[in-house]
Amino acid sequence: MCPVPQPTRALAVRTQACARLLSALLDTQCFRLFRVRFGDLRVTFPNAPLRFFTLVFVLCLALAWGCYGGRRADKVVVGSKNFTEQSILGELLAQQIERTTKLRVERKLYLGGTLLCHEALTAGKIDTYVEYTGTAFTVVLKNEPINDPGEVYRRTREAYLSRFGVELAEPLGFNNTFAIIIRGETARRLNVKTLSQAAAYTPQWKAGFGPEFMERADGFRGLAATYNLKFSEPPRIMDLGLSYRALAERKVDLIAGDSTNGLIAALDLFVLQDDRRYFPPYQAVPFVRKQTLDAHPELRPALAALGGKISDETMRRMNYAVDGEHRDVKIVVRDFLSSLSP
Repeated sequence: MCPVPQPTRALAVRTQACARLLSALLDTQCFRLFRVRFGDLRVTFPNAPLRFFTLVFVLCLALAWGCYGGRRADKVVVGSKNFTEQSILGELLAQQIERTTKLRVERKLYLGGTLLCHEALTAGKIDTYVEYTGTAFTVVLKNEPINDPGEVYRRTREAYLSRFGVELAEPLGFNNTFAIIIRGETARRLNVKTLSQAAAYTPQWKAGFGPEFMERADGFRGLAATYNLKFSEPPRIMDLGLSYRALAERKVDLIAGDSTNGLIAALDLFVLQDDRRYFPPYQAVPFVRKQTLDAHPELRPALAALGGKISDETMRRMNYAVDGEHRDVKIVVRDFLSSLSP
C-alpha cells in the first residue's frame, strides 16, 4: 500500500481537529447560551503551525459569539400590557435603562393582558414589565383579595421569586386601583358618592366592563356580590380604553376604569368611593427576571432610582398627555425623566 504523503496527512489531521473543535463549540448550545470551557479542549495539531490553530480558534469563537452574544448578551427586552398607562410605563423602563446603563433595549409594548405578559416574562420572551401587585396577587397567584399594601407586596415578591424566578423592584409610587365610575352630572344630580349609595340606582343603569374585569377574581362577580349590584341588562363587554368616552356619551351609565386615568377629569366623570374596601391595592412595580438581573446587575440601581417617583396625580397627567392631548409617549416619558434630574 502506498503511504499517504506527509503534507496530505497533516492536512487531514488539521481538518479533523477543526471539525472536532467546531462540533464541540456547537454542542455547548451556543444558540442558547455561550459557554466555552477552555479547560475541556484537548485538541492538538501535530506539526501544525500555531497560526493555523489560532486562526481557526478565533473564527470558532466569533461564530459562537455571533450566535449568542450579538443577539441577547447586551440587550434587555421590555414589555407592557395593551393600554395607555402600560405603554407609558414600558417606555419609562426602556428610557431609564438606556439613559443609565450601556444596555440596548428592545421594546415589546402592547403585548396583551395580564396573563400574556406574565407568560412572556416567565418564558424569557421579555425581561421586565410593570405589573400591579393586586393583579399579580389575585389573577396570577390565585389568592383572595386583601387590603394591606405591604402584605400584598411581600407575599407577591416571595411567591414570584420562588415559583417563577422573578424579582420585584421598588414600587413606583402610585396605586392604580380599579375605579367604579359614573358621569359627574349623575353623581351631582343624585348626590351619590359611594358604591353603596349607587347600588340603589343600578337596576336602571347599563354597565360596561373590560373582558379581564369580567373574569378576574377581584372583578365583577365579587364586586356585584359585595355591593348587591344589579343592572337593567347584562354588562356590556368593551375595550377599557373606549369605556370612558362610552360613559361620557351615555352609551353606558357605569364602568370599571383605572383610578389614574387622565380622562376622568377631562370628561367630567366621577369615581365612586369603594366604601366596603372591596378592591385590593394595585401598586405599580417593575417585575424583572432574576436571571436578567444576575447577568446585568447594573439594572438594579437603574430601576431602584424610579422607586417612589410617580404619584397618582403624576400618572394621571402623563396618561392625559397621551390620551387627551395626543402627545407622543416617548416625549412624555422623556420630559418626566428630565424632571427627575438634579
